[in-house]
Amino acid sequence: MKLELTPQQKNAQAEFRAFVDSEIVPQANQYDQQERTPPKLIEKLAQKGYLGAVLPQEFGGMGMEMITYGLLNEEIGRGCSSLRSLLTVHCMVSHTLCKWGNKSQKNYWLPKLASGEIIAAFALSEPNVGSDAKSVETTATLSGDAYVLNGQKKWITYGQIADVFLVFAQSQGKPSAFLVEKNSPGLFINPIFGMLGVRASMLAELHLNDCRIPQENLVGRLGFGFSYVASSALDYGRYSVAWGSVGIAQACLSACIQYTSDRKQFGVCLKEHQLIRQMITNMIANVKAARLLCYQAGYLKDSGDPSSIIETSIAKYFASTVASQVASDAVQIHGGNGCSSEYPVERYLRDAKIMEIIEGSTQIQQVTIAEYGYQEYLSPPTSAVMLQNLAARI
Repeated sequence: MKLELTPQQKNAQAEFRAFVDSEIVPQANQYDQQERTPPKLIEKLAQKGYLGAVLPQEFGGMGMEMITYGLLNEEIGRGCSSLRSLLTVHCMVSHTLCKWGNKSQKNYWLPKLASGEIIAAFALSEPNVGSDAKSVETTATLSGDAYVLNGQKKWITYGQIADVFLVFAQSQGKPSAFLVEKNSPGLFINPIFGMLGVRASMLAELHLNDCRIPQENLVGRLGFGFSYVASSALDYGRYSVAWGSVGIAQACLSACIQYTSDRKQFGVCLKEHQLIRQMITNMIANVKAARLLCYQAGYLKDSGDPSSIIETSIAKYFASTVASQVASDAVQIHGGNGCSSEYPVERYLRDAKIMEIIEGSTQIQQVTIAEYGYQEYLSPPTSAVMLQNLAARI
């Protein structure tokens, strides 16, 4: 079987690459140092239609198939992992509402999300709850025609500027999902600074103190929050992060190819030294392997194959670990320059480490993949429900 992009996918990839090279790459280090994403850059992302990438055209989206969406994530991730994180969480919420929202929610929210009129954020993690997502401590109590939410969310990507949050809370002891607008009474947002990587992703803490939201802001049904809403959203998030990790690794490889072609030591360019060639060889092989795993996951998603869930976990696990290793080698190749903010590889290394943590840490992926392996090879075929439960881990 020959794996090759279609002409349409190649054209889209070229468009994404040109946008990233002109609008993102030149200022990415500055965004990182300032720990913010300029509103004008987000506007440009919206104008290109990328914030509505996964939404159907009937709601104003681009209706991208998964391979093209993956290519978009790779290219934006190559330029700036923080901005790719915006694409991730915004599309996670968009996809969730498209799949689990009722007709009224879809008609109201999806066109605004597709156009970028509003920015959405995903609020699952808490100070005491990370990978054990079903054990969120935030509560939602029905009071008349409203839900009253109490709790705290942490590490919320673009929480500083989001207009609406998909918040997960326990209601009657059942994990459930709710839409919470930023101006909801009882919602307080505190910015988070000084993170290791993806510093421009404008993280925030959410404090919900008797926060009242309309009853109709429940997404899906009570109890759907973990096995259905969160699992489908996190699966999309992992797919985005996997491709974004490939983007980081590709950026490192390109930087090293250029640097070793220019830098001289002992009278010859670095690329003439065999140990450098060995490191470059490993980079090339691992980047290509990670990209192929992402292609496989995307193909299965487009085919509607339930195994796309575990294949996405495999792609995320491998691509994120590859990104960390490639970025580490890139800094090593750059030597002292690699430790300076004058060169982007130090940012790539910091961002790559974050990829191993978000949307299911490396260790969680190892547990998930191994569990799937034992189920697949020692038991009857893996059920769709089990795959959903495996997916709902961060």
